[in-house]
Amino acid sequence: MASNKKYWKSVEELNENSSIVEKLQKSEFLEDLPTDKFLGDKETLEASDTSRRDFLKYVGFSTAVASLAACEGPVVNSIPYVVKPDDLIPGISDYYATSIADGYDFANILVKVREGRPIKIEPNQDSKVGATNARVQASVLSLYDNNRLRGPLSKGEETDYATLDKEVMSHLNDAKAKGLKVVLLTGTKASPSLNKLVGEFGASVGNFEHVVYDAISEDAALNAFEKMYGVRALADYNFDHADVIVSVGADFLGEWQGGSFSASYAKGRKPKNGKMSRHIQFESNMTLTGGNADKRVIVKPSEQLQVMSKLYEAIVNGKSAGTGSPVDAAVSAAVAQIKKAGSKAVVVTGIQDENAQLLALAINAAIQSKVMDIENYRNVRQGNSAKVHQLIKDMNAGSVGAVIIADSNPAYTLANANAFAEALSKVALTINFTSSLDQTAALSSYVVAKPHFLESWGDVEMSRGSYSLIQPTIQPLFKTRQLEDSLLKWMGSEANTYDYIKNNWESSILGGMSWNKTVQSGTFSTSAESVVTANEVDVSAASAALSKVAGAALELSVYAKTGLGDGQQANNPWLQELPDPITRTSWDNYLLVSRIDAESLGLTNRTVDNGALNGDLVNITADGVSLSDVPVYIQPGQAVGSVAIAVGYGRTDLKKDMNVGINAYPLSSGVFQSVSIEKVAGEHKFACVQLHHTIMGREGEITKETTLADFVSKPKEEWNQAPVFSLNHQEVTQEKVDLWEKFDDSLGTKFNLSIDLGTCTGCAACVVACGAENNVPVVGKHEIRVSRDMHWLRIDRYYSSDMTVEQGKEDGSFGSGDFFKAQGEPSDAPDVSFQPVMCQHCNHAPCETVCPVAATSHGRQGQNQMAYNRCIGTRYCANNCPYRVRRFNWFKYANNNEFDFNMNNELGRMVLNPDVVVRSRGVMEKCSFCIQKTQLTILNAKKEGRPVADGEFASACSSACPTGALVFGDVNDTKSEVAHLSEDDRSFKLLDFVGTKPNVFYQLKVKNTTEA
Repeated sequence: MASNKKYWKSVEELNENSSIVEKLQKSEFLEDLPTDKFLGDKETLEASDTSRRDFLKYVGFSTAVASLAACEGPVVNSIPYVVKPDDLIPGISDYYATSIADGYDFANILVKVREGRPIKIEPNQDSKVGATNARVQASVLSLYDNNRLRGPLSKGEETDYATLDKEVMSHLNDAKAKGLKVVLLTGTKASPSLNKLVGEFGASVGNFEHVVYDAISEDAALNAFEKMYGVRALADYNFDHADVIVSVGADFLGEWQGGSFSASYAKGRKPKNGKMSRHIQFESNMTLTGGNADKRVIVKPSEQLQVMSKLYEAIVNGKSAGTGSPVDAAVSAAVAQIKKAGSKAVVVTGIQDENAQLLALAINAAIQSKVMDIENYRNVRQGNSAKVHQLIKDMNAGSVGAVIIADSNPAYTLANANAFAEALSKVALTINFTSSLDQTAALSSYVVAKPHFLESWGDVEMSRGSYSLIQPTIQPLFKTRQLEDSLLKWMGSEANTYDYIKNNWESSILGGMSWNKTVQSGTFSTSAESVVTANEVDVSAASAALSKVAGAALELSVYAKTGLGDGQQANNPWLQELPDPITRTSWDNYLLVSRIDAESLGLTNRTVDNGALNGDLVNITADGVSLSDVPVYIQPGQAVGSVAIAVGYGRTDLKKDMNVGINAYPLSSGVFQSVSIEKVAGEHKFACVQLHHTIMGREGEITKETTLADFVSKPKEEWNQAPVFSLNHQEVTQEKVDLWEKFDDSLGTKFNLSIDLGTCTGCAACVVACGAENNVPVVGKHEIRVSRDMHWLRIDRYYSSDMTVEQGKEDGSFGSGDFFKAQGEPSDAPDVSFQPVMCQHCNHAPCETVCPVAATSHGRQGQNQMAYNRCIGTRYCANNCPYRVRRFNWFKYANNNEFDFNMNNELGRMVLNPDVVVRSRGVMEKCSFCIQKTQLTILNAKKEGRPVADGEFASACSSACPTGALVFGDVNDTKSEVAHLSEDDRSFKLLDFVGTKPNVFYQLKVKNTTEA
C-alpha cells in the first residue's frame, strides 16, 4: 500500500493551528514591493509604504514600464586582444586535470578555464577519487578571495623574498650551530615528492622533525590501524560490496575520514533484482549518514562506546548484547544481520577513541569483511596529536630553534590554542606559509604568501598506489611561493618545484610511462605486493575499557558542517550561504539540543510571521572551557542528554560579513565531555530556510517512498500511485483529461532530468555547482532570513513520522498512550528525506500563461526559458508556480557595497561564467537546465558531423552529483539512460496531479526495513 507518512520541514508545521504556516503556504512573497525600494536605495525603502499595486494604479502601466527600464544592466565595453595568445581561443573553454589536497578535502578534478581564468570545478570521472563535495566545488572561488595575502611579510611588514630568504637561512644556520631542533608543522599533505624533499631538507639542517597536525583529527583511527596492521593509515571501504552496513557515529556520507564514500554507498542503494544494502546507524547528532539510513538508533555519545563493546562481544565472542533497553534490542538486531551477511557486512565507527577503532577493525577482521580494504589504505589523514603536544613541551623547554608552519592554523584549531601560541612566542624563528593573515600567521616572524592549489605544482598519494598530480591552471595572481620552492631555496638548491616533482616521478613512480600523458590525465596507479601484516592486539582489553565508560547527564560533542568543514574556506561566501542539509540554516553555527532537553532548560526556537527563525542564547561550559552567547537550535532526532556544536566558525581574520559564528575548537578535546548550560538574556536571529518555499501545503504529496518488501512483493499501483481524475463519472489518468492543447515535441531533442531520491544523500554539491555555473549571487544573512535566497536549486529536507490515525488503527495502538505519544512528539525521532527541487520545466507551465510581457516561454527542447531583458518584475509567474522555484532580484547584487561578496570586487568577479548573463535587479531568474551547456554540446556535435551521444548532455547539478542521483539527457533518444529511467516503475513527478507535466521527474526512495 502507499505510504501514509506525514512529511514536514519544520517543527512549526506540526502545530495545526499555526497562522505562520498558513500565511507561508498562501504567500510566495511575504513583503510587498514598494516602488521606491525597487528603484531607490535601502534607506528610502525602510520608510516606504507604497505598494506596487498603488504605484501602477496611479501612474499607469506604461509609465511603470518606463521607470522599470532603469533596472537594465550597465553596458560594459570590452577591449579585444592586440596580440592574441596562440593557444587561446576566446569563447572556448580549456580543461585541466588536477587535484585538490588541502589537508581536509582530497579529490581528482577537472578545472574549466576561460580566457586564462579558472571558473568551474568538475569531477574527474576517470579517477578513483573523482567525486566532489560542496567545498571542492566552491574551492575555485577561494582562488579569487580578496582576503588573500599579496606577498611575504616580515614582523607584520611587507618584504621581498630575497630579504626573507637571507634572514631565514641565517636563523636556520644559527639553530643548527646551537643544536636546536627545526620543526616543520604541516597539515596532511600525502605527497610523495614533498616527503622526499622534507627528508633531504631535514638532513641539511641537522636536528629536524616533521610533525603532521590535522584540525579535525583521525588520530584514534590512525593509532588503531597502526597498532593492528603496522602502517599509520586508514582502512578504505568499498560500500558497494556491502549487504549490511552498521555505523556507530561515523558520518561516512559526510566528513568521516576524508569522505568520498558516497559514490560506492549509492551503488548498493538501488533496489536491483529485489536486493539492496541494509544500513543501520547508531548516532547522537542527526547527520547526513543518519538521515539516509534504513534504521537510525539514537544514542548518547557515551552510549556509542558501549554499543561498540556490545557489538564486538556478540560477534567475536558470541555473548548476548542483552535485552535491558531499546538500544540492547537494536544491537541484537544488528548483530543478527551482520552474522547473516557474513563477509558482506561491515562495521565502521567515527568515535575518536582508539579502543573503539580497534574493535571496529577486529569485528571486520573476524567476519572477513570484503568491504574493508586494508591493502589499499588511505593516506588522507596523517595527523599525530601526541607529537603536537610534545612540540608544545619542546618549545616551552627552549629546545626548538625554528618552527615552519604550512597549511595549518593551530592557534585557531587546537583545543589548547592559547598554550600553543604562548609556546610559539618562545621560538626565535617562526615561519608561516598561509593564504591569509590567520591567527597563527599573526604570531609568526615571517609569513610567506602561499599560492592557491590552482596556481601550484604538487602531487598526492590519496590511497596506496593511487597517485595524482596537481598542476597550475593560472599564473600566480600575487607574489606567492610554495613550501617546496622555499625548502629547495633554503637548502641551497637551484631546482624548482616542477623540476623536482618531475624528476621524482620519472625516477621513482612512473616506471617508464610518459610524464606528459600523466599530467594530461592527472592520475597514475601502480600495484605492489602487500605490505600489511596483522599484529596481535589485546582487543578484549579495549572492549572491557569501553564497557566501563560512564556517561554524564548532559554530554557535548563537536562536528563539522557540510559547508565549512574545518573552516579553512570560511571566507568563501558560497559556503557560508549554503544551507546546512539537516538544519537548513546558513551563516551560523549553533548548539544542537533535543526537544526534551530544551524544554527542561527552558529553551525555545520561535518562528516569526515572515517565516524567519529566532532562538535563545546560552553559555556553555565543558572541561573548564566556556563559550558565551551561543545560539540554540532545537534539532529533531538529537539524542536526549546530548548537545553538539560545529567547528570551523568564529575566525576573526576574515571580511566583516564572514566573521560569523563561534569558535568551538576549544571544546574539541576528547570523545565527549560533560557540559553545563546556562540560559542567558537575548535572542539570536537565524538565517534559516526551513519554512521558505513551502509547496502548497501538500506535505503528503510532495515526496514518495516505500519499503523494499512492498517494492518487491506488491504491484506498482500500491506503492507508486498515479493521480486519477473524474471524467464522465469514471476515474481516468492525466493523459485523458487535460486543459491544455498538446504540442508535438517528439522531433529533435527534448531534455529531461531524473532525480533518484534513493541515492541523493543531500550533500549539496549540486547547489554550489549550480551557483558557480550560473553566476548565482550571494545575498547575505539578512536576505536569506527574509526569504530572498537566490539559489536556483535547493535541497528540501523533509522529516516524517509513521504514526497517523490510520497507522494507529492498523497496528492496534490507536487510542492508547503509546499512540498519542508517537503522534504528539514525532520530532523526537523522525525519518529524513532529501529532495532536490529546481525549475521543473513544465510542459504546461503556469508561469508562462500569466506573464504579461512573455518574458518566460517554452522552448522546443523542453526548457522553460527566461528573457531577462524583457522581464519587468511583476512576479506573477512566481505566485503562479506551484513549486516555488523562481527567484526575484530584489536588488542589484553586483558592484553593490550592500552585498560585499565576490561580485563586489574585481578579483571576485573573475570567477563569473561569461556564457551566462549577470542578472540585474527587478527580474525573475531560475534554473535554465544549463542551456549554455546543452547548446554547446549540440554545436560541438554538429561541427563534428555526428549525433550527440548518450551521456554527453549534462547540467551543472548532474555533473557534480557524486552518487549519480541526477541523470540529464534527451528523453526523445529512446536508447538514452534518462528515457529508460522515465519508464521505470519508481518514476513519479512532483505534484503531478496539478497537471503541469514537468520535464523533471523523480525516482521514489526505497528503504530496506527488513530485519534479519
